[in-house]
Order: sequence, then structure tokens, then C-alpha cells
Amino acid sequence: MSQDVYITRLSAFLPNQPVSNDEMEQYIGLIHSQSSKTKNLVLRNNGIKCRYYAMDKNGKATHTNAQMAAIAVEKLFEKHPEEINEMDLLTCGTSSPDQWMPSHAVMVHGWLKNSKAIEVTSPAGNCCSGMHALKYAWMAVKAGQSKKAVVTGSERTSRIMNNQSFEVEAQKLADDGENPYISFEKEFLRWMLSDGAAAALLQNIPAKEGNSLRIDAIEGVSYAHLAEPCMYSAAEKLSDGTFISYMDMAPAEIMEKSVLSIKQDTKLLSKYIVDLGSDKLIEMLQTHHLPAEEIDWFLPHISSEFFRSKMDEGFRQKGLVIPQEKWFTNLSQVGNVGAGSVYLMLEELMRNNKLQKGQRIVLAVPESARFSYVFAILTVV
Repeated sequence: MSQDVYITRLSAFLPNQPVSNDEMEQYIGLIHSQSSKTKNLVLRNNGIKCRYYAMDKNGKATHTNAQMAAIAVEKLFEKHPEEINEMDLLTCGTSSPDQWMPSHAVMVHGWLKNSKAIEVTSPAGNCCSGMHALKYAWMAVKAGQSKKAVVTGSERTSRIMNNQSFEVEAQKLADDGENPYISFEKEFLRWMLSDGAAAALLQNIPAKEGNSLRIDAIEGVSYAHLAEPCMYSAAEKLSDGTFISYMDMAPAEIMEKSVLSIKQDTKLLSKYIVDLGSDKLIEMLQTHHLPAEEIDWFLPHISSEFFRSKMDEGFRQKGLVIPQEKWFTNLSQVGNVGAGSVYLMLEELMRNNKLQKGQRIVLAVPESARFSYVFAILTVV
């Protein structure tokens, strides 16, 4: 028999000190010793004021992705450290694992020396991977297969965005007599992404003290059959939208084309990201009998403040009106932490005592990689 599932605790870990817009290139560096031509334009549109990097100004790593996720997990149990041994499921979402093998979740588990032998899962993907992890844990607790499940969302993209990832390509362009500036699709995300981790504890009973969040529904959808890839890594995209995998390239070609960097087709992003996702969200709200006027908090994972008005306008055109005072994001202060962003928003709401019992919360996580979305409905209890 299925049972209710509650998020009873949330935690966050943001590495080192916040990095302002003016300091960014002191950390991620100048490409070919030249200041970016697009930096100020992108930052002006995305509204991000500071972000966090898991490295110092010399480009040396201070934390791995797995370490940050493990620290977030430990913070869930900091008041009662012995309880970490009661965790029976760990599911970890990220788009930037430290390695392709072993899986991200087992590496996180490896840092948790006070835990026991447990089930672990590592959903693949991008921003939605954090929500896929949440859904797996939700279903496990709901089915009675887990009593204390922990979910993490984390990213360490700063190292991928470091200038060293692009220097071979820039030098090759210069040697060929071309402008050594990297293409916009490759440089765009350098000014968007941030490092960090967050975690949530799921149980079949609410917390004895304070608020808990009952998970009422989680639904996802992919529109990959309608649109070509928009954000990608470890591949080269051809003019017809198909890919050449890094596995089919020579090592020199991988370096010369910065194939392992993260690329974003901003034209496709603007064309599809709002329109496709809004239909599923409206359908879900109708299915679960949640009128827009009964939504108390709307937490959209937006990569840029540029999309706030686009989302609002797109919703309104389809009859969904969620007033801006009900929207909550912390993008400007923590940056875009991909799979961890939705947890960081929830954690801040919970920590700052903004939630009241009975309130309804809607989470909206779009993923531009090939346009997939995950939405959730929560109730404060």
C-alpha cells in the first residue's frame, strides 16, 4: 500500500566565497589572454550577481562534485550525526560528474564513511537529473522500500568553463590566421554556471519539529522527438542537428574543437524552452486539481532572469496566471547550479521561515539539453 512521503530536512553547501561578476575571470581565466566580448551582455541579461566556484584563483580544485554532495548529505544529519547510519537509499543527480565511471552516487557514498551499505542510484542527464533523483526516492519511500532516503543535486562546472579548456582551440585559430575568440555557443555558459550542492531527506512521516513538505506529485516529460539537441557536451553538432561523438574523434580533434566543453544553441533555447514546458505544467495542475490561484509558491529553475518575463507571458497566453509575488528564485545570489538549483531554492525558503502550513508549492525544472521537464507539487505540513 502506498504511503505519504515528506521532505523533512534540506541542506545546502556552496564552496568557498561568493564570486562577483567583476571577479569571474580571475577564477575561470581569460581565453587567449583576451577579455570576453560577450561577458557583459550575457551577465546583463541573466541577472546573476554572484556565484560559487569549487576552485581557487589559480584554477586548483578545492572540492570535487562528489565531495560537495557528500558535505550536503552530512549537513542533513549535523544535529544528530548517528542518524546517517539510518539512511537506506542515496540517489544523486548531476550533469557534471567527476568521472564517467564509477557512477556519481557511489562516489558520493564513498565520502560518507559513517553510513552503512545502502542502495544508490545516479540518474543521468542535466538539470532534470536532480528531479529524477527525487522521483526515484519518492517512489521508493512511497512503496515502503525505503524509510530514510537522501537525494542530492550538485554541479561542478567551473573546471569545464576554465580557460584551459579552450586554449588549444584558441591557439589553433590564431595559428590559422583567424580570430582566436571562441564561438558564442561555447562561451555563453561560462557566464551562467555555478558550483554547489544541496540535499533532501525523505521519510514516510513528517518531522517532529518545524515544517515538512509532503510530495503530492512529480511528473516529467520529454519533447526530444520534436526538437534537436540544444545543450550538449562531448560531441560536435552538425548542420542537420545530428552528433559526432567524442568517441569517433581523434584526441587532437577533441582538443582543437573544445569538444568536452558545454555548448548552448541559444536560438533553439529561446524558440522552445517556454512553449513546450508550459503545456505539461498546465496539464499537471489540472490533473491534480490545483488552480493557479491556490499556488502559494512557484519555484522555477530559470537559467537567466531573461526568461522570467518570457515564462510569465507564455503562461498567460495559455491561461495560466501566477503572480510574480508568488515566484521565488535565488539565481542572482547563487548562480545557475543546474541539478542543484531547485533544492537550493527550497532550502532557502525553509531556512528563512518563509513557509506556512497548508501552503502549496510548485517546482518547475526545465532542461534545455533536448527539451525535457519535471514538475512537482508539494504541500507544507
